[in-house]
Amino acid sequence: MNVINDIHSLVVVNLDVLQQFCEQLRKFVSESRVILDPLRTLAYGTDASCYRLVPKAVLLLDNETEVSRVLQLAAEFALPVTFRAAGTSLSGQAITDSILIKLTNSWRNHEILNDGELIRVQPGLIGARVNQILAPLQRKIGPDPASINSCKIGGIAANNSSGMCCGTAQNSYSTLKAMRLILADGTILDTADEQSKHDFRISHKHLLHELAQLAIQTKNDAQLATLIKHKFRLKNTTGYSINALVDFTDPIDILMHLMIGSEGTLGFISNITYHTVPEQPFKASSLVVFENIETTCLAVAKLKQMNVAAVELMDGASLQAIADKPDMPAFIAQLNINNAALLIETRANDQFMLSQQISQLAEVLAEFKPIDSIAFTQDRATCEQLWAIRKGLFPAVGAVRDTGTTVIIEDIAVAVEQLASATRQLQQLFSEYGYHEAIIFGHALDGNLHFVFTQDFNSPAQIERYQNFMQRVVQLIALDHQGSLKAEHGTGRNMAPFVELEWGKKAYELMWEIKGLLDPDNILSPGVVLSEDPFIHLKNLKTLPAADAIIDKCIECGFCEPNCPSKDLTLTPRQRIVLWRHIQQRRNLGESEKTLKPLLDTFQYQGIDTCAATGLCADSCPVGIDTGALIKQLRSQQLASHSKLAKWSAANFGRVTNLAKHGLDLAQLTSRLIGRDGLKRLTEGLNHASGHRFIKWSQFAPVSAPDFSVIQNLAANLHVQPEQEQPTVVYFPSCSSRVMGPDPDMAAHGELSLMETTIVLLHKAGFRVIMPEVTTELCCGMAYQSKGRMNLARQKSHQLEHALLTASEHGKYPIYMDTSPCAMTANAGIASTLKIYDSVEFIDQFVLPRLTLTPLDEPVMLHITCSTHKRGLATTMQRIAAQCTTNLIVPPDMQCCGFAGDKGLLFPELNTAALADLKGQVPEGCHIGVSNSRTCEIGLSEHSGISYKGLVYLVNQVSEALN
Repeated sequence: MNVINDIHSLVVVNLDVLQQFCEQLRKFVSESRVILDPLRTLAYGTDASCYRLVPKAVLLLDNETEVSRVLQLAAEFALPVTFRAAGTSLSGQAITDSILIKLTNSWRNHEILNDGELIRVQPGLIGARVNQILAPLQRKIGPDPASINSCKIGGIAANNSSGMCCGTAQNSYSTLKAMRLILADGTILDTADEQSKHDFRISHKHLLHELAQLAIQTKNDAQLATLIKHKFRLKNTTGYSINALVDFTDPIDILMHLMIGSEGTLGFISNITYHTVPEQPFKASSLVVFENIETTCLAVAKLKQMNVAAVELMDGASLQAIADKPDMPAFIAQLNINNAALLIETRANDQFMLSQQISQLAEVLAEFKPIDSIAFTQDRATCEQLWAIRKGLFPAVGAVRDTGTTVIIEDIAVAVEQLASATRQLQQLFSEYGYHEAIIFGHALDGNLHFVFTQDFNSPAQIERYQNFMQRVVQLIALDHQGSLKAEHGTGRNMAPFVELEWGKKAYELMWEIKGLLDPDNILSPGVVLSEDPFIHLKNLKTLPAADAIIDKCIECGFCEPNCPSKDLTLTPRQRIVLWRHIQQRRNLGESEKTLKPLLDTFQYQGIDTCAATGLCADSCPVGIDTGALIKQLRSQQLASHSKLAKWSAANFGRVTNLAKHGLDLAQLTSRLIGRDGLKRLTEGLNHASGHRFIKWSQFAPVSAPDFSVIQNLAANLHVQPEQEQPTVVYFPSCSSRVMGPDPDMAAHGELSLMETTIVLLHKAGFRVIMPEVTTELCCGMAYQSKGRMNLARQKSHQLEHALLTASEHGKYPIYMDTSPCAMTANAGIASTLKIYDSVEFIDQFVLPRLTLTPLDEPVMLHITCSTHKRGLATTMQRIAAQCTTNLIVPPDMQCCGFAGDKGLLFPELNTAALADLKGQVPEGCHIGVSNSRTCEIGLSEHSGISYKGLVYLVNQVSEALN
């Protein structure tokens, strides 16, 4: 049957009804948290699946009371609702064309219980953050999905997500202790609270009675009970967790376990208490390649009996897909399509046990005659390289796909004994249907395979190909192998038509009974998990039209979102891409610029003006997309009218920096005349009235830096040894360091400028400091690059390169740059072999070995800048700071401060949003914060309430020269 892609709504929402709903809603939800405009509903409604539905309204809810009242209101107006956590789900369960409920940052609390054996968490916490909280106790949560750095607890529990190590024994269902949940009627139940349970047993007596009866009937039906136990011996997220009916007797226990894996179709999980699992500290990894998939799977069956934490299978196509990637073992390129490999990790509580396990595993693996391998190693760098092979599989397909196609990741499970035959048969289906790029990999110990292929949804013929292929996959896995059509990704819309085929009529009808009991009005994500539409999986398929080569490889997975400083203000990188694709698609269809103007005006602020454009999103993107590069390109296209002024500034850079210093002096004078609060109010008003063209003043705005001649004299006068006995360094201070001194309070306490402090520290370490000629005219180019003025950025970069070549005698001396983003820009823009170091690198490699440190006995806050993260220096910076204090605090989940050059001055709301949680993480008695970017330090100071300064200051404060 040929099913045309249905672009129409699944749910018909009467706009008058929606308006009445919103009128009632605004009585208890602020208008700013009710999103109705078509651009943002499109952006916020996007998830990682291959489906697209645009919600009529997006609600950002703050607490349980709001969720409860919204559900009651939705039932009253018969409006379906869908819950969304991080939107990384792959099966279409987190999208809707009705009401989408997203959570604000108020849902991120946690409580550690029983010394870490239990943890109670709200649904808004990212999974990796929970493990970070538990790490000091050597515990973690059981579920370990590949998306754990992006997905949230709400999604992990609602989808019963698992991963490489957790299997079925440590997933959410098996490690669940207690839960707070909200039913479709708005009732809140806390299964950890006896009074709540008592009240619920009275108020929902009928519901609990019916659940108890279903459990009795299921247990008494030997055939059904056996089927359920048999099905859940494997990973299985197809349909509901009806194993709760055979595993438990108490209907409240049954209810909360039914919520796990229900994908928001039975209720809302407002917090969950997990039994945690041990995090064994001693680990080793190995990569082993076998002749064929059959031998590989025989090895898996044997390994399943051994002490292994993870065994990842990769077929020959997977290995070929990553053979040419950097840092791959050389032998991978020599493998053929019939080979297969296992990536194995073993863990233990001590070194002795680990060594024993390694010996035993090596002996067992030898029985299967590997054709090549990397032996078990504990070397961290090698282990990271090995696991990078596994992590590189998905992008290997995603990065080479044709523009306009999407990447499909399917997720099945079969018994380990059938793993080889299932893999072979899937490979045959790929060949038969022309999916020649497809690869297979997976969690072998659980018989859990993922297969990845690219799909075009732009024509009926392509959709029919997909339909026929999936029908064959369903037949192969569900019937031929009696396996799971969805092992860990959730049923969603993708497998909803096939739940009955996998489970049989009796179990399927049981699931519908459960749905009817808990959601009688069918307002919770209708069509998800269970659907009466046999073609729902072929409707509302997402197309990914060409928009720009920078972003065309994006599959909208959402992995970029946690790092984005504007995620709680306007848009994330994924959402910017979604909207730009939408705008470009409408242009390509012939829509006029006049018609598009309202969308473009909205996108200007939401997408362009409030993007920090640091490129941090590329670090977490599976295919390395830098959305900031797109934004810089769009800015460049908009700036033609100001090109003369920009060119003048580049040619007269010394004058520009002098004007900036005079501006700081004027601001400080005005502050003394009208007070800090008065100046703040004045500049806030001017910033707003001018459309963000006027700088907003901060009480932590710096005084001006000393004249550069003072700095040059200081560097010259501190030479105390003969030149030939002193190591030499070329110091290039950034333009921000040349303009900005310390903040007024620091200056009042005698703090020097960053330039002076740097020279003093370098002298203390025994260095002769020289500075480039015409330093005042030099710039790394970042000031122009961030505005999209790439030609001027290159011009300034070349000018700087020439000056540094001269000063360093063509690379004879190392070059020190005091501002991390500038050092990164210079290293990227300068083609010669100059050795350019930022402060972290230089202090670590050359300064600390020449000093003795006496750490402060007081807390110090550390902010690691985007550029430090991007250059892989975060650990180094943290190690340096940790040597300078006995109590170092590095706030989690705060990678980009959002100041982004001048964004924090012109669009201060971006900096405010990015640092909203900072002040609450400053401990009592803490007065010092350090970073390595002078502009970032302004915003960090304002939003923490303490003065941030460069890491150089801290090192200088606690150090003495070696005797």
